[in-house]
Amino acid sequence: MTISVMVVDDHPIWRDGVARDLGEHGFDVRATAADADAAIRIARAVRPDVVLMDLNLDGSSGVRATQSITGELPETRVLVLSASGEHDDVLEAVKAGASGYLVKSASVTELVDAVRRTAAGDPVFTAGLAGLVLGEYRRMASAPADDQAPRLTERETDVLRLVAKGLTARQIADRLVISHRTVENHVQSTLRKLQLHNRVELARYAIEHGLDDGEDPDGG
Repeated sequence: MTISVMVVDDHPIWRDGVARDLGEHGFDVRATAADADAAIRIARAVRPDVVLMDLNLDGSSGVRATQSITGELPETRVLVLSASGEHDDVLEAVKAGASGYLVKSASVTELVDAVRRTAAGDPVFTAGLAGLVLGEYRRMASAPADDQAPRLTERETDVLRLVAKGLTARQIADRLVISHRTVENHVQSTLRKLQLHNRVELARYAIEHGLDDGEDPDGG
């Protein structure tokens, strides 16, 4: 299935270049926007699978646009594409609902892969930034797991631990020597038990409960 994309950036040359690159790699680039208000309005109309969002828009905030889009359109995921790698910018974007954060120095290959993974529900971060986000969620997790929390099977816990480490479904399948479909079934079962909505929330849950610190299920 073709992934639909919207590109938000206030620099027309950069915006058009990103849109062209994605179009050449088979994505359905439905729209572009130059500011937060236009991004919110157009996203409501075209409902893309993924919004590539710059943070520093002309006279407006990409964080505000991210929060509005993810709040109103839960089926649309936002991948930040920013020149800034500042810690505060990354954390603000994630708190606003962004599924991932990529710096503009990323190659076209990295961008294409990041958009595909974001559309699939995977949290995607430029190398070095994932650890920052993990650390923030550890800091926010002040209480141990509730004894009344839903009980997961051993295999569901294995899958959840690998989700927290940032592995894709296919990587998890290879690591556990099970099928991709079996991984997806475990993920869906875990989402239902924990009353969560997507893999991003699942990863956050695992991080908050310290599952990303555990030993890999295969002993690696």
